[in-house]
Amino acid sequence: MEIKKIEVYELEVKLKEPFETSFGSVQYKPAMLIRVEEKWGEEGWGEVAAGEGPWYNYETYETAFIALDKYLIPALWKPQTLKARDFWRLTGRVRGYNAAKAGLEAALWDLEARLEGESLYRHIGGVKKRIPSGVSIGIKRNMEELLSSISKRLEEGYLRIKIKIRPGWDLKVVERVRREFPDIPLQVDANAAYTLKDLYTLKKLDTYNLLMIEQPLHYEDLADHALLAKKLSTPICLDESIRGIYDVKAAYLLGSAEIINVKPARVGGYTPSMEIHDFCEATGIGLWVGGMLETGIGKAHLLALASLKNFTYPNDISASNRYWEKDLIEPELEVKNGYIEIRENAGIGVEILKDRIEKNSRKKTYTPS
Repeated sequence: MEIKKIEVYELEVKLKEPFETSFGSVQYKPAMLIRVEEKWGEEGWGEVAAGEGPWYNYETYETAFIALDKYLIPALWKPQTLKARDFWRLTGRVRGYNAAKAGLEAALWDLEARLEGESLYRHIGGVKKRIPSGVSIGIKRNMEELLSSISKRLEEGYLRIKIKIRPGWDLKVVERVRREFPDIPLQVDANAAYTLKDLYTLKKLDTYNLLMIEQPLHYEDLADHALLAKKLSTPICLDESIRGIYDVKAAYLLGSAEIINVKPARVGGYTPSMEIHDFCEATGIGLWVGGMLETGIGKAHLLALASLKNFTYPNDISASNRYWEKDLIEPELEVKNGYIEIRENAGIGVEILKDRIEKNSRKKTYTPS
């Protein structure tokens, strides 16, 4: 494909209700979208799922934009034609900024699949058209609000419930949830809020028949996660600790986790995500795809990735109406009987509501110099 134009859109989207984790609470969320157009007018879309502040990782929307503007987009003008798999070779000098890379690379994959008239999930080697959907529920003001939210999500058909925990909002919360919902697939996510000094609390979680405990300890500490894994029967899942394939290999050798949550925005897009997928398939590590409060554009890409064979756990990919009054795609994503079905249309399979994006965004356009 020969790139004619790249557009970066910046807008703000409002969640239907605040989403709270151990990092803080979010209701208004910046969104950054990327549109890549090739010389005959076909287009591909991606989303930069960076943070509003450096809480989840160091990358923010502001720093992601700088990386795109100064380094990543200019690197794509060098070859006359390119393939999506060329992206990491062309941008290899840029260290980090994985959310920026993931958003730009995603647009290239979408465009490439559209040019070939192929659904993106098939283009990357996916084998599943129906993607099992779980849901993540943030920290609530009280137990009644949490239980009500869980009931609502179960009625909507989600196959797995994940609740956020932090010190002071953990054991009593999980115990009550298990009492009310004794048989549901349930996991907890600590977002690195604990240390080994909290071993009593973490071992107590073992008694509640959880699918996994996600990222209990510091995001850089694979060693302590390995120590903790030996003391728990509940599998540990790593999220923030995994920035790429080398962290996966280290976690495997140390025994830090049995499961990994793959977020393309965290590891850098499709190419590194597929590398992680293949390694974990070969070594027996479980996988699922996590989300970063993406709009429907980003979620459509998550669905394509989750179609790969070794993503066997329910994924944090929810329906459009989970977070948004009105999404940026049509048709909006729906959960039916616990699954989201990927459409067979070319690319990510959905139509982009470009007029709505244009109306509510700031835009910067790039063309070859």
